[in-house]
Amino acid sequence: MSRVLLIEDDPAVRKGVTLALRRRGHEIEVAGSGETGLLALDRFRPDLVLLDLMLPGMSGLEACRRIRETRQLPIIILSARGDDVDLVVGLEAGADDYIVKPASGEVIEARMKAVLRRVVPQDPAAGSGRDGLPHVETHGGLTVDRNALLVAKDGGELVLAPSELKLLLFLSAAPGQVFSRQHLLEQVWEHSFYGDARLVDACVMRLRGKIEDDPRKPVYVQTVRGFGYRFGPVPVGPDSDGPGAAGGGA
Repeated sequence: MSRVLLIEDDPAVRKGVTLALRRRGHEIEVAGSGETGLLALDRFRPDLVLLDLMLPGMSGLEACRRIRETRQLPIIILSARGDDVDLVVGLEAGADDYIVKPASGEVIEARMKAVLRRVVPQDPAAGSGRDGLPHVETHGGLTVDRNALLVAKDGGELVLAPSELKLLLFLSAAPGQVFSRQHLLEQVWEHSFYGDARLVDACVMRLRGKIEDDPRKPVYVQTVRGFGYRFGPVPVGPDSDGPGAAGGGA
């Protein structure tokens, strides 16, 4: 099973999550602050981090940013605050998913399993490993190796978080095809509560920051207003935010 680092300052939440996950066979390391959580990374070497946003001292947002500076392991936010601002800021800091507390052990484990599958994407639509499809694709200056799960831009390897990688693999498997946020939630995040569309938008924003020359004028991950997202380079018209379009927002 998984090695999970839980960074949470509330003793009751720590106890409840620890017991729930240990019953399911996971190995848990607990840290009560962002600082001790960062120290535990090298020693414990977790497969996944569960991270509270409201921590004493170093905030959960800062801890998330620090982890993302050197590691691309999955991060799931645990937060008692479900309002848009906190969650979007957390997602923009690099988290792969979020869970609003309180949450059952079943919900936490299901989200953990989904985000861990993004480390080695299995979705058949991505074309990874299927006969007759190229394993290495070139899209303009972007190279995608579906077997090695590597992405390079202009010859330099890019470091992508698990959700960013799976989103890119999924979209690039069907250039020009438009996918709704709801469809992307179901295929990439493996849950479909409509309010979680902000997961898609935040991940697209982070991905654009890494693969686009100008994230405000995206070439690869383009918005089709009123519908969703598509992968380019493809011919673009007035309904998109690719080259020549009026805007670049999601």
